Amino acid sequence: MVTMPRGATLAGRLAALGFADTVGAARLLTDELRLDVIGQDAPLVAAIAAAADPDLALAGLARLAGPAPDEELLGRLRADETLRTRLIAVLGVSSALAEHLRRHRGDWRLLGQVGGQAGNESGDQAGGELAAATPDELRVAYRRRLLVLAAEDLTGAASLDDVVAELADLASAALRAALRIARVQLPPDAAPCRLAIIAMGKCGARELNYASDVDVIFVASPPCDADEAGGTDEVAALRTATQLASAVIRVCSDAGAEGALFPVDANLRPEGRIGPLVRTVASHLAYYQRWAKTWEFQALLKARPVAGDPELGRDYVAALAPLVWQAAGREGFVADVQAMRRRVIDQLPARDAGREIKLGPGGLRDIEFAVQLLQLVHGRADDLLREPATLPALAALAAGGYVGRQDAASLAGSYRFLRAVEHLLQLRQLRRTHSLPTDQATLRQLGRALRPLRHLGPPEAARSADPAADLTGQWRQHATVARQLHEKLFYRPLLDAVARLPGDVIRLTSQAAKDRLEALGYVDPAGALRHIEALTTGVSRKAAIQRALLPAMLGWFADAPRPDAGLLAFRQVSEALGASPWYLRLLRDDTNVAWRMAKLLASGRYPTDLLLRAPGAVEMLGSGELLMPRPPDSLRAEADAVLRRHDLADPADAVIALLALRRAELLRTAAADVLGLADHDQVSGALTTITAVTIAGALDLARLAVERSLGTELPARICVVAMGRFGGRELGYGSDADVLFVYEPQPGAGEEAAARAAHAVADGLRQLLGRPGPDPCLRVDADLRPEGRQGPLVRTLPAYRTYYRRWAAPWEVQALLRAEPVTGDADLREAFAALADDVRYPPGGIPDAAVREIKRIKARMEAERMPRGVEPALHVKLGPGGLSDAEWVAQLIQLRHGGAVPALRTTQTLGALAAATQAGLLAGDDELALSTSWLLASRIRNAVMLVTGRASDVLPTAQPDLAATARLLGYRPDASHDLVQDWRRAARRARAVMERVFYGLPAGSPLR
Repeated sequence: MVTMPRGATLAGRLAALGFADTVGAARLLTDELRLDVIGQDAPLVAAIAAAADPDLALAGLARLAGPAPDEELLGRLRADETLRTRLIAVLGVSSALAEHLRRHRGDWRLLGQVGGQAGNESGDQAGGELAAATPDELRVAYRRRLLVLAAEDLTGAASLDDVVAELADLASAALRAALRIARVQLPPDAAPCRLAIIAMGKCGARELNYASDVDVIFVASPPCDADEAGGTDEVAALRTATQLASAVIRVCSDAGAEGALFPVDANLRPEGRIGPLVRTVASHLAYYQRWAKTWEFQALLKARPVAGDPELGRDYVAALAPLVWQAAGREGFVADVQAMRRRVIDQLPARDAGREIKLGPGGLRDIEFAVQLLQLVHGRADDLLREPATLPALAALAAGGYVGRQDAASLAGSYRFLRAVEHLLQLRQLRRTHSLPTDQATLRQLGRALRPLRHLGPPEAARSADPAADLTGQWRQHATVARQLHEKLFYRPLLDAVARLPGDVIRLTSQAAKDRLEALGYVDPAGALRHIEALTTGVSRKAAIQRALLPAMLGWFADAPRPDAGLLAFRQVSEALGASPWYLRLLRDDTNVAWRMAKLLASGRYPTDLLLRAPGAVEMLGSGELLMPRPPDSLRAEADAVLRRHDLADPADAVIALLALRRAELLRTAAADVLGLADHDQVSGALTTITAVTIAGALDLARLAVERSLGTELPARICVVAMGRFGGRELGYGSDADVLFVYEPQPGAGEEAAARAAHAVADGLRQLLGRPGPDPCLRVDADLRPEGRQGPLVRTLPAYRTYYRRWAAPWEVQALLRAEPVTGDADLREAFAALADDVRYPPGGIPDAAVREIKRIKARMEAERMPRGVEPALHVKLGPGGLSDAEWVAQLIQLRHGGAVPALRTTQTLGALAAATQAGLLAGDDELALSTSWLLASRIRNAVMLVTGRASDVLPTAQPDLAATARLLGYRPDASHDLVQDWRRAARRARAVMERVFYGLPAGSPLR
């Protein structure tokens, strides 16, 4: 008898140990089990208190020990720590297994055996114990093995991977035993047959739960020596096989005195519940070839023969496996799988969705569906992905580069956690359940049960005093990670792109792939295959990711104007960035980047050259926002920061960094242009801003260099005035920067010294930006200054004022219409703008003689400046209806009426034309004709530069440049000559307006 005091003292001690029902616990410990709680049995009581549910463990132990305590059991529990730990762990979690122990009192001895069984026996060895003569004997043997496995699981002696595999092997052995029992029950006159049981789902993948349906498919045939010519043997054999299959289902599913083993579900068979329970291999094959839905191929991923005729089972898998790995090529396959997952979530009751660890968002199904979809799409070309189980498949996807290592590790961790929680939920009653309970007591039990599994629960330091809080916190964390990664992987656009490709193209090696490349539009398919081989050969992770990317990217290259050049450039960029861990991961995980990169590289030489100069700029393709033109203030701030980071004592070094910034912005703008993310106005504005910021930075560098050489502060203020298309914010990719330089001596400085210093700054700026280097230089052209190249490079404000008032030719006044000060001394810029307004917008307009001179110059320019050998109609700048026609019409109107109409005082061509129309100075149709031709000409110039990498004012007529230019401008691949016709039409209409409005000729009159 126990001699320690009872009552409040014992109750308090038990409460401190964690028992909820302290009165009941005291009674069971002292009256029924007769334990010395504070003496020799203290370790046993402590072990019970450490159970997931101490009250449940104590109650189970009391029932197991019986009304007269089993002294052998209690003695062993005192002496054998292994037995004590395992038995209490089981009793503290599973009332179902506690009930089994009560009915079979000697089975507790199994838990004291050294070692264990989980993962250490083959399926055949496991089947030895289950070779029972009756269903109840089979159920007892099954529960015994389940008991041992649960004990190892709950004490952390067996890993989750071992547990799920052992459960599947145990179920497989039970199916084999059930089939033996079923054969004994056949009538004597039953026809002979061959029957194979194919495990599906988690059993087929060897990742089964404690309480789960076992999905199966039954396959049958006549015996091998049956007469194949007659149908009787097959019909009779199928009849017998159906009897056997039905009996197997009954043996496993019916609840006898020991309870059911597990439900056997054959509804994954062709036609589901309404289809025959048993079919031949040929019948299965015919169904899957003609009628099967997408989900049925997904289910076949896990098919595995587990019982019956092994040869027949192998024949079944061999016949259907090719169909599984062709399924992803079916029309709408990826969308079907995605839609099926969405339907499952949509059908969950709202009250359950947040607690469903299997079907809910962030649950097991999210992980499984993502893994299976990736397998089915990429497994067509990669045999290593054809793993039926989720965790090995995920590891294969990570090893092959289809999933990032960190993403795979996170998914695997979440999957293991969710499966462990699912197991604990099911162990309690050995019933199927996947929902977290709402009551705190059960949550606390689950949290305590997880703690011995230290690889799944929170670290010791992170644990709270409340196991329920730990559990729910971990669940939310894992569910969030799983859902985010599911969304990232499951809805990856690359999947659909790869799934739609023919199998030969996916493998990238066969003659058929070469033919496919030619059909896609590759001019040199053999060369394309060489590039592919260089990118994908080998066993490195880099090659594996390239093998996953290239099938889709080949099609994206082909959708752009220059697929061969795009593939070559992709190889060059990949080789330059091959050692960068982020590069291929970015392309794989963000398919928009891969698509944008493919389109960019295959569209033109200009963006390709920019990207090859600094391949790391691929990162900017990750977001449409990153490709949008940047605000001027942001660019100026970055340029200032770039200059601050460099030694300004070496302007050449600093300007390299400045031009690198310009190159990055040129690439950003070109990418937005090619990808259709920016219109022409945005492109021109961005190019103008980039140019202005670059010149502003170079001006600072040149000024500092001169000051350093003088040893004193610059004796002059200086500013830069943008002219031409630069001043009109109409720059193209191939435009120079036309400028004027204006200076004023500082107070007290000599005129000559100020002039020399200002000239040195202006000349230094041009030299800095014009010298060859790793990035494109910027040509700064000052030829529009008074007296042109013969005149001084810099002038003072009074000198400009005197020149324009006394000696300026009409065309020089006309040039001032696009003058816009952009950088330098703010006061000087404002003063020059006011001077320019006085000159270009005279109150009464320019005199008639100046108008006649402007018309004469225009006619002379058309006659003398057209390059030889060029068809004038295709010259988009100087040809009839070209840029100069629209610009000179707008500028003549501005010169004549700008003094009276303030809206005309703009440096932009289209703005001037619109203002002229609003003022009644130009008909609406005329404005439309001029604006249309001007805009199309500007876009053609940009497109030609993007395609060829060379500035040109001539619309190409030869392939492939014409086709590439047309594609960039939005024309269909087979409609490149439509661009030529559209230009001729637009230019013809603009020219008619020019002759009538500018020259004053009647419609149809030839210009003499």
